[in-house]
Amino acid sequence: MKWRGAVIGAVVVAVVALVGVFVVVPKFGTGTDTVDRSGPAVLQAMRDLSQFHAAAGEYQVVLDIEHDVRYVPSVLAGQRTLFVAAGTVNAYVEFGSLGEDALKVTPESESKPKSVEVRLPEPVLDKPNLHQERCYVFAQERGLVDRLAALVETRDQQPFYVAAEQKIADAARDSGLTERAEENTRKMLTGMLQALGYSVTFRPAD
Repeated sequence: MKWRGAVIGAVVVAVVALVGVFVVVPKFGTGTDTVDRSGPAVLQAMRDLSQFHAAAGEYQVVLDIEHDVRYVPSVLAGQRTLFVAAGTVNAYVEFGSLGEDALKVTPESESKPKSVEVRLPEPVLDKPNLHQERCYVFAQERGLVDRLAALVETRDQQPFYVAAEQKIADAARDSGLTERAEENTRKMLTGMLQALGYSVTFRPAD
């Protein structure tokens, strides 16, 4: 037990030393000016789109992530963060890769009207689009050392955004968004082709 007391004593001494540094360092004026010297955005590439965005889902997730330091009490080191994130996931059908056999047209005859069989690609989920204005730290608990460190450095929030994207992507896969996109695509094509006088059937992509 003596070694544990010695370790805690050493940590307390280090913390007191850090506090002394922050107390001794003089405070400078807080007035700041911002000058934006950025240039305009430059177009680098253009491409034609062949995707039909058939459905979109809005998702929200609350991350509860805790980082602990082994053998150190949480009041001294470590942090727990509640991070709220919201984003949109689009489900689309890619028509650009379809070949000539995607549509099988049967001409009109005396026994039946003209018809078309459509080989419909499976819908694909786009990467989650996080809404930056709706992503924020809701609450945070920090040990003493982490609170002191936060005075001189800015914590990187990128890991929270990465984790939120993954959570939202998983939710989109499990929410039936692709099924809804397929249904909407069928309705769109059926209405368009029936307006041209065709009866429509669908078959899945190879």
